[in-house]
Amino acid sequence: MSRPDVLLHAREVTRRWGGLVAVDRVSIDLQRGAVHAVIGTNGAGKSTLINILSGEIPPSSGSVELLGRDVTSWSQPQRARAGLGRSYQRNTIYPSFSVLENCRLAAQARAQRAWAFWQPARRCEQSNAAARMAAARAGLDRLLDRAAGLLSHGQKRQLEIAMCLATAPEVLLLDEPLAGMGAEETERMLALLAELKDGHAILLVEHDMDAVFRIADRITVMVNGAVIASDTPAAVRANRAVQAAYLGGHG
Repeated sequence: MSRPDVLLHAREVTRRWGGLVAVDRVSIDLQRGAVHAVIGTNGAGKSTLINILSGEIPPSSGSVELLGRDVTSWSQPQRARAGLGRSYQRNTIYPSFSVLENCRLAAQARAQRAWAFWQPARRCEQSNAAARMAAARAGLDRLLDRAAGLLSHGQKRQLEIAMCLATAPEVLLLDEPLAGMGAEETERMLALLAELKDGHAILLVEHDMDAVFRIADRITVMVNGAVIASDTPAAVRANRAVQAAYLGGHG
């Protein structure tokens, strides 16, 4: 890596599905202490890009480095154990389990202890401590015993981030964490993201443009799988190609 604060570096990653190029030679750096937003209309390639970075699907070409290591051929669980956390567009929580149990399961996935098969999982002090810390960081420390399925929509999105944090990641890939939120929940999530910048590199895929321009330190704009701009929010807002292709009234 050329810069020590770049925690994830993707170089010219491409993904083809037959004759369709879903992601076309996209390069992106995620830096510690910064939120890097990726925006674009539906079908622009944003979710495919995040799936490549997380290891859910392999690139057709290009490379991905995580914390200075080439992880292009690594699986999603390998990348997760190496320091990458990811949330999805749809909730991936366990609704019948409590907030604490959801976070503990995530912590145990990172710190597997095969030699302690005889010990009940709920008594693992290391996992419980990581789960409580993650829940508190996400603002859920007063809801540890509540069933996840009874949380509000915004709290469920907070829980997903807490589950990511329980795996002790340095890089966070967040896929539309603000989707379906009201104004108050959005404010709470933006405050959480601003706090999480310290110590993490964050990739944010989001459709809420007002939120993106408030929270992002850098914005990459995708159209038809390719990057048409990647710059500061002010520069992206003033970019005529971006205005024509995507922002419309936001220009």
